Amino acid sequence: MPVRKIPKNYRNITGVAPHSKAEGEAGYESSLERDFLILLEFNPNVMCFEVQPVMIQWVDESGKPRRYTPDVFVQYNHSNRCPILYEVKYRSDLKKNWRDYRPKFKAAIHYAKERGWRFKLVTEVEIQSAFLNNAKFLLPFVRRGPQQEEHMDILADTLESLKVSTPEKLIKIIFRNEWHQAELMPTLWYLIGTRQIDVDLSQPLTMKSEIRWKHS
Repeated sequence: MPVRKIPKNYRNITGVAPHSKAEGEAGYESSLERDFLILLEFNPNVMCFEVQPVMIQWVDESGKPRRYTPDVFVQYNHSNRCPILYEVKYRSDLKKNWRDYRPKFKAAIHYAKERGWRFKLVTEVEIQSAFLNNAKFLLPFVRRGPQQEEHMDILADTLESLKVSTPEKLIKIIFRNEWHQAELMPTLWYLIGTRQIDVDLSQPLTMKSEIRWKHS
């Protein structure tokens, strides 16, 4: 559970996001934090994450006790990848307040190292991307699941036989009727979002993106 409650803030975007990988409430204090949680939820390598996970205490140079709570603790599916404590900040904020942040981050690095973790800063440069836009688009389809089971089979069989296609070509090969083509799309996006269909999600996802069936 988070070690502190995220307060309402009328100058920044705050809230709680419904994420299946979150342990406890997935609260956020900015749109950047919200977007980072979306990336974690959509990342197949992420096993689980916890917001406001630990409170780190240390004594500063003047002997005064200090406290700092990193934004997110993430555990990964692969045993060779250590857990990471993340802090999410805008680059302009880091530049403006680095003198205040530096001792906090130094304490977090030491805290994480003692436990076999890592501490990492992430900014809008890493978060705001085509991958994030794809995640925002695909996650609702993943959460809803396939529209019809038979659509999964026909999409998979057709794409496997084609080897390579695009969403536009694939649905036109299966159905000539535009209404039937439209009915296929939610299941197609579900299969892409669950990584059963391969596509380069680091690029904008369109009806002309190259797709392949992913063999298990």
